[in-house]
Amino acid sequence: MADNNNTPGTNFNEAVCIDVGRVYDSCCDRDCLEDLRCYFSSEGQLEIDRAISVRLKNAEVLNVFVDVEQVNFNRGYYSCDLTFFFLVNLEVFTTPHSCPVTVKGVAVFSKKVILFGSEGNVKVFSNAQESITDSCGNNILNTPKCVVQTVEPIALGAKLAKISNSCCSIGVVPDCVCKILGGNIVSELEDNCKTVYVTLGLFSIVQLIRNVQMLIPVYDFCIPDKQCNDACDQPCDVFRKIKFPTDDFFPPKGTPEDCGCN
Repeated sequence: MADNNNTPGTNFNEAVCIDVGRVYDSCCDRDCLEDLRCYFSSEGQLEIDRAISVRLKNAEVLNVFVDVEQVNFNRGYYSCDLTFFFLVNLEVFTTPHSCPVTVKGVAVFSKKVILFGSEGNVKVFSNAQESITDSCGNNILNTPKCVVQTVEPIALGAKLAKISNSCCSIGVVPDCVCKILGGNIVSELEDNCKTVYVTLGLFSIVQLIRNVQMLIPVYDFCIPDKQCNDACDQPCDVFRKIKFPTDDFFPPKGTPEDCGCN
C-alpha cells in the first residue's frame, strides 16, 4: 500500500508514463566572431557612406535559423546548420567632434554542429504538432528537435572599411529583420563603398531533443499553496506596501578588494 506522505524522498503514490523531450546530446561553445560584415537599409547606408568613424554600442540575437539533416556516414548523428542574425546598434560620426547618429545594421554568422540524436524510425501523426512532410506532402521519418540557447552577444569592436569584394551577398533576409531596420537591406555595394565590420563574442548551447515515453514516480498533484491577489487595493494602499528604496538614496559601497575592473 502506497504511503500517503507526499514529502519528496518518501514512498511515492504511483508510477505514471509521461511523454517528454529527452536531451540525447548537447554541446556548449564560445565563438569570437571577427570582422562580421554589417548590412544596412538604404537610409542607414547613406549615413555609413558619410561616416568618418563608428562605435559599436551593443548587439542582440534577432533570430536563429536551424536546419537538421541526418549524417549518412554515421548512423544516429545529425548535422545542425545554424544561421544567426544579429541586430547591431552603431554610433556613427560624420564630422569631427559632432554628436553621433545611431544606425542599426544586421550581421550574419553560420556554423555547423554534429550531435547524436539517436534513430527514430516511426512516423508521427498528431493534431498538436506540425507534421514533417516532404515536397509531395507525405509524412516522412521524424528527426530530433534542435534547440539553440544563447545570451546576448558581447560587443567587442567595430571598424569602418571599404568594400573589397562586391560579389558577397547576405542571401535571404527574414521579413522580421527588414521590418526592424525600416526597409529593404542593401546587400550589394560597389567596390570602394564604405561598410562596417564588427567583432562579437557569442556563448551558445545546442541540444538535440527527441520525445520519449518515461516512467516516473508521482507523489501528488501540484496544488498551489499561494492565494491569488485580486489587486483591488487603492493606489495609495499599493504604494504603502512598496519597500523604501534605500539603495537608490544611499548607493551601496563596494568592497575594498573590488577595483571595478569587472
